[in-house]
Amino acid sequence: MYILPKVYFPFFGFEWIKPLPADLMYVTFILLLIASAGIILGAFYRICTIMFFILFTYVELIDKTNYLNHYYFVSIVSFILIFLPAGNNFSIDNKIQKKSEQELIPRFFILVIQFQMFLVYFFAGIAKINYQWLFEAQPLKTWLPAFSHFPLIGQFMETSWIAFVFCWFACIYDLLIGFFLFNKKTVNVAYVFVIVFHTATALFFNIGMFPYIMMTITIIFFKQEFHISLLAKLKKIIHYSNAIILPKTNAIKLKNILIGLFAIHFFIQLVLPFRYVFYSGNLFWTEQGYRFSWRVMLMEKAGAAFFFVRDKKSGREVEIDNKNYLTYMQEKMMATQPDLMVDYAKFLKNEFKLKGFEEPSVRVQSYVTLNGSGSRTFIDSSVDLSLESNSFLKNKNWVKSY
Repeated sequence: MYILPKVYFPFFGFEWIKPLPADLMYVTFILLLIASAGIILGAFYRICTIMFFILFTYVELIDKTNYLNHYYFVSIVSFILIFLPAGNNFSIDNKIQKKSEQELIPRFFILVIQFQMFLVYFFAGIAKINYQWLFEAQPLKTWLPAFSHFPLIGQFMETSWIAFVFCWFACIYDLLIGFFLFNKKTVNVAYVFVIVFHTATALFFNIGMFPYIMMTITIIFFKQEFHISLLAKLKKIIHYSNAIILPKTNAIKLKNILIGLFAIHFFIQLVLPFRYVFYSGNLFWTEQGYRFSWRVMLMEKAGAAFFFVRDKKSGREVEIDNKNYLTYMQEKMMATQPDLMVDYAKFLKNEFKLKGFEEPSVRVQSYVTLNGSGSRTFIDSSVDLSLESNSFLKNKNWVKSY
């Protein structure tokens, strides 16, 4: 993903971020592994969290072809961890520096993680309140028949009603689970639903680590007695012992700058998912305002794009074989996402300038199907895409209406 491509698709405003040479990309991932181990063990905790956040986010920003909501989530959580005193108990740092264990921390640090998770769930639920998900059971009605070979439950996978059950349950789950997790009386039952829900998503859909990340991190909602007991057992297993310091009530104070930082962070988190309202057209069709909004598995979108480069001066035009420039995944993602098409058109323009085209223009004939609908024209083929931009301030009027 970060060595083979001839062209990369940067995020708007981050065009300056480029992949490193092949050997250094391997070094980057080795450093990520080391940073992960350091965070787990509490070894050089602050250095490791900063290094992990910077390197993971760097890799994520290289190519938006590889964007996934759970990569975005990992970047956010690793950013939050930089400021949390997670290395002040049961850590190698305490042993090296001969520090006492800090058993009490401000509730604020726990709430930051909990509220971030609440937003992920809640916005995922809001995103599911749309006609195709609730009243057409799409895209699950398209996806579930592929699992008809499963023992026992496979016979139901081709029926429409099971797709509707899954869709409605997922919507209600996402909207309400955060409230039940916050309630001390219902947190244990809620966690059972978390296990069931994410086990099902891991079983049916190839979405990588996200279900396992959510099942693990959700224990942050458990009562503090659970965590203290768990730490005590772990310490006993490895014979870890250290003095515990119990600070006075007024000894732990939050700095205003930290409160202000997270206030800004959560303001952005609350506003960002709603930016789509400023753009015209169907959100799933244009995808303006789609990313960074916790819209998970809401559409089945596929397409084909045929690019043509024309020299305005000579009139010569050639059709592009995308496989000469793009990997399979890049071509697949580019064919349905307008901003990637613009990036690709600009790349082709520069490429053909080097090949002797004096005034190259780039147009595309593209066809896309969305949630089982018939294939239809996606982009105005008369538009020179190399002259368009991916500015947040402009509607993509050259995308055909859905």
